[in-house]
Amino acid sequence: MAINRFVPIIWTSALMSSLKKSLVYADLCNTDYEGEIQSAGNTVKITSISRPTINSYTRNSNINYEELTDAQRSLVVDQEKYWAVTVDDVDKAQAKADVVSEAMSEAAYALADTIDQYIAALYTQAQTANRLGTVAVTNTDIAYTQIRLLKLRLDQANVPQEGRWLVCPPWYHSLLLENQKFVSYMNSQTTEPLYNGQVGRALGFDIRVSNNAPLVTGDDYAVMAGTNRAITFARQLTKTEAGRSEQRIGDWMRGIAVYGSKVIRPEGIATMVASMT
Repeated sequence: MAINRFVPIIWTSALMSSLKKSLVYADLCNTDYEGEIQSAGNTVKITSISRPTINSYTRNSNINYEELTDAQRSLVVDQEKYWAVTVDDVDKAQAKADVVSEAMSEAAYALADTIDQYIAALYTQAQTANRLGTVAVTNTDIAYTQIRLLKLRLDQANVPQEGRWLVCPPWYHSLLLENQKFVSYMNSQTTEPLYNGQVGRALGFDIRVSNNAPLVTGDDYAVMAGTNRAITFARQLTKTEAGRSEQRIGDWMRGIAVYGSKVIRPEGIATMVASMT
């Protein structure tokens, strides 16, 4: 029987593993609050404390105390996506490949693509001072200069150097490959394997390439740079199951994923809209 042969834990683990390998944008987020998410609609309140004022001290005089204040942001897990497929017994018997594994792989890729686009769209939440606007990026020098300017905006916002990344569309990366500054710097970096769309480093950024870089309009694409402290992401695959179809001679498989994301430090993101023309 199909239900007896089905092992939910193994299937769920396979799907989660494939997701992690396929994601680009979600891989650049922190997952500090993921463990607190249990079901769709859950809200995690993220509290931050004000920074105390530093004052000059005068001996033998009274000091002034200030009250700490707090601010709160909400991470709402309101994205629910599912997949469902059927496998006919005849198809499964005649297929040379492992139909179940292939179906899980395809489901993982489709879900990863959906999550990627969801997080990529958060580029609009960068603080106003960190937005470079629309720039015609028509040659390699302009492409490299814009990365330098994105770095400058993050530097001016006191964003730490550690964990910085930049995601661009393939055509933008292609222009960078014609720039000796980029190629020389990239070749001088570590030879460790690169994962999840990473193609090298430049000016302190891990450079990543994604076809999910948002198309703003016409041939204008969003390029987003930031730090892994800027966006938090919570993902939970809540259920995966299988059974015998009541309408067909075969099995069905289905799964649902619940997730959400929040820009918790808008100053930690810098953006530009790169125009091909």
